[in-house]
Amino acid sequence: MDVILASTLLVAFAEIGDKTMLLAIILACRFRAPVPIILGIFVATIVNHALAAWAGSAVSGLLDGTWFRLAVALGFLAMAVWTLVPDTIDEDEAAVKPARYGVFLTTVVAFFMAEMGDKTQIATVALGARYHAVELVAIGTTLGMMIANVPAVFLGDRITRIVPLKAMRVAAAAIFAVLGVLALRELL
Repeated sequence: MDVILASTLLVAFAEIGDKTMLLAIILACRFRAPVPIILGIFVATIVNHALAAWAGSAVSGLLDGTWFRLAVALGFLAMAVWTLVPDTIDEDEAAVKPARYGVFLTTVVAFFMAEMGDKTQIATVALGARYHAVELVAIGTTLGMMIANVPAVFLGDRITRIVPLKAMRVAAAAIFAVLGVLALRELL
């Protein structure tokens, strides 16, 4: 249960103001169809994060040792710094047009692609490497994404006026930093 809670909190905080959250707001404002957008976000996230958690766990199994644990710890610390940098979305990414398959599939594809290499995906890889519990990490990180993105879908751009994004970025950075320090401490 600690793995799910840690994964949920870390990703929920990291997602605030992230480009995928901005994409959720854009999709909501453009299509005004919350249910297929939310379902699309869920499907894209669970698939993406299950693969990311598996990759982290698999790589850590192959490269087990002091150097790998050091790399994971430093990765968490780097994520702490990266999280402090506000995210933007390119105008090309913002110009989301519904595919002939509708809002759901448009959301799945757009969200899956936007999540590639995103800080929450990289965090999921690191969590998979740290905890070696692919299912629990994927459940937790997906829950964190949904906690952050469902309100964004329903509130649209109003959420950016309600939630102080800078404070959420600082909280997420602090969580990443704590995980990095704890991982470094395990090496001693």
